[in-house]
Formats: sequence, C-alpha cells, structure tokens
Amino acid sequence: MTRILGIDPGSRKTGFGIVETDGKRTHYVTSGVIKLPVNEPLAARLKVLAESLDQIISEYQPTLAVIEQVFMAKSADSALKLGQARGAAMVVCALADLEVHEYATRQIKQAVVGTGGASKAQVQHMITRLLKLPSTPQEDASDALAAALCHISGAAVRQATGAQAFATGRLK
Repeated sequence: MTRILGIDPGSRKTGFGIVETDGKRTHYVTSGVIKLPVNEPLAARLKVLAESLDQIISEYQPTLAVIEQVFMAKSADSALKLGQARGAAMVVCALADLEVHEYATRQIKQAVVGTGGASKAQVQHMITRLLKLPSTPQEDASDALAAALCHISGAAVRQATGAQAFATGRLK
C-alpha cells in the first residue's frame, strides 16, 4: 500500500489530504486545513505550518508527498509568500525522507475533473464522489486530496503505457 500526502500550500491556510492506494483501489485516510495565524509575521506562520505538517507526517506515516506547484497569484508579494509556504512544506517532507512530487494546478484539475479550468466547487464535488466521502471537504483540503489523486492517476497511466514521465497532461 502506498500512502500519499497531498498538500495545497498557502501562507494563510494550507490544505492537506491523505489517501492510500494498492494500485487498484484508493481509500480516503484523512484531510483538513492548517490555519496559520494571520496576525503573525510570515516566519511565525511558516513555523506553525512546518510543525503541523511534521505532526501529520508522524501520525499518518505517508510514503510520499505531492504538492501543488506555484501559480501566479494576485500579486508578486502573494506569489512569493506562497512560494515560501511551498518551500517550508517541501523541507518538512524531505526531512521526513518522503519523495516529493509536484504538479501544476491545471494538471491536477485535469486529472480529477477532466478539465484544467475546473472551479474549486467542481474539484470538491469530484473529490467527494471519487473518494465516496459522506460530506464535502473544505476547499483547500479537497485541493490537497486532488493533488494526491493526480499522482495516482499519473502513476496508473505510466504503468499501463510504460511511459517514463507524465508532465503537463501529456505523456512523454
């Protein structure tokens, strides 16, 4: 069984989701949102993020991590803060000896919904259906679960076709 930690990073809140797969079936393990103290300096928020992810990794013992790549945010400042949150999350995963995979937002949406331009509501709906959840997860948690499912989807395609890489929605 492979246990995958999906991460949707942010400087105010970070979604996480864990799924488990045997290559044929995928099961939901847990998900949630790490809320960061908005009135604190960025360094303090990143510390909370790192400590929280470390605790999640210790408790659930994922075998690999998947993180959403940076996209151009509303402003350069927002993009830089997002990048720093991603970096903090990646370091925590690397320190836990997790293999870290990155996927573009459009690629994640394509894998889960079927279109790279899907809305957050569409992603939430598909995550709820695909994982047979009793209720809809929060936006950031469903984005993290979508990242994990994107990795599984890409691995299945690579295995079935013998392809070596899966990038930007096209086999290479």
